[in-house]
Amino acid sequence: MVYLDHAASTTIRPVAVQAWTDAAMLTGNPSSSHAAGRKGRRLVEDARESIAANLGVKPDTIFFTSGGTEADNAAVLGTVNARRREDPRRDVVIVSPIEHKAVLEPIEGLVASGMTIEKLRVDRSGRVQVAHLKELLTQYRGRIALVAVMWANNEVGAVQPIEEIVSLCRPARVPVHSDAVQAVGSPGLSLALPNTAAMSAHKLGGPKGVGILIHQNRYPMDPFIRGGGQENGIRGGTLDVPCIVGMAAAIKEVFAEPEATDAKYRQLRNSLVAGVQDSVPDAVVNSDADAGLPGLAHISFPGCEGDALMLLLDSAGVEVSVGSACSSGATKTSHVLQAMGIDEEAAGGSLRFSVGWSNTQEDVDVLLRVLPEAVARARQAYVRTPVEGS
Repeated sequence: MVYLDHAASTTIRPVAVQAWTDAAMLTGNPSSSHAAGRKGRRLVEDARESIAANLGVKPDTIFFTSGGTEADNAAVLGTVNARRREDPRRDVVIVSPIEHKAVLEPIEGLVASGMTIEKLRVDRSGRVQVAHLKELLTQYRGRIALVAVMWANNEVGAVQPIEEIVSLCRPARVPVHSDAVQAVGSPGLSLALPNTAAMSAHKLGGPKGVGILIHQNRYPMDPFIRGGGQENGIRGGTLDVPCIVGMAAAIKEVFAEPEATDAKYRQLRNSLVAGVQDSVPDAVVNSDADAGLPGLAHISFPGCEGDALMLLLDSAGVEVSVGSACSSGATKTSHVLQAMGIDEEAAGGSLRFSVGWSNTQEDVDVLLRVLPEAVARARQAYVRTPVEGS
C-alpha cells in the first residue's frame, strides 16, 4: 500500500521505535525517589531539554500530555478559567473558524457558562484576516480571555500569520493559543511566540498517545488534570517515559536537516499536484502551494463523491483521506471548507493528500497511475445527495 495520509498520522521513525523499546524495558516510576525512579526521571528531563532545544523554547515551558487534543483542551480551558477568575469581565474568546475540533469544541462548550465566541473571517486560501482581528480587539477591549488561531490548518494546510497575530494581542494583554500539531518541523515555526501551543508526537514520526503543551507562563493557566502534582502541578499523572523518549528521538531527527526535509516534501507535493492536474484537468487545488504546508495538497474532483473516490483509491492500493466528514451516513460539509467559501458540492468531492518522511517519488507515481480510473469510476457512480443543513 502507498500511504499518503501523513497529516492524519505519520509512519513512526525507527529511531523512535528504538528509543521507546529501550526505555520500556526500565523499571520504576519516574516520580519515585529510588534509583530506578531517578533513572526514569533523568530520561524524561533529558528528553525535555532535547525537545526544547529543537523547538527553540525553554525546558520549563514544556509539559508532557497524552497528545494534541489534551494539550489544546488544557490550554484553552485552563487559560480561560484562570483569566475569568482574575477578572469576570473577560467573557469573550476569539477563534478562527478553521480550528481542529480539539480547539473548537471546548471553546463552543464555554457558551453555556456565559462566554461570547467570536469567529475570525478567513480568505479563500484559509488564512485568517488580520484586519478582522484588529476590529474585534478594539470592539471587546478589556473583555477578551483568549485568542486561538492554529499555526497551520490540518485540512488544507494554510499557515497562519501567528507573529502578526501575537504582535496585535500583546499590547492588548491578550494571550494567544496556537495548535501547532500540523506545523512542527515546518519553516518559520517559532513556538515561543504564543503563550500556549500544542503538538502531537505521532504527526512527526513519534509514538501515538503522547504530546506537548507549551506554556510560556506570560498569563495564568489553571491545571487541567489534577492529582499527583506531576509537571509542576499543571498536568497530574504518571509520565509515560517510553513515549516521551520516543517523541524526543523523533523530534531530533525531524530537526536534523529541516531544509532538506522541506525541499523533499515540496518536491513530492508539487509533483503530485502537477500530475493530478495533467490527468484530471478539471480538478481544483484548494491548498496554497506557496504559503501552505510543504507536504499537503487538498484537491476537489468535480462530479465525484469524496468518500467513494477515497475507497476506490484504497482498493487500488493508495491510502488518502476525504476532505469532508461523514456522520451516521449523512454527508456534512467540512467546517474548514465552509469558512473558506468553498461550495458544498466541491467540498463533498475533495481529498487530502499528505506526504511524509517515508514517501518517495515512486509513491506519487503509483497514485498518478491509478487516479484517472478511480475518478472515472467515481463519476459514473456519482449521485448528488442533499447536504445536511441545505
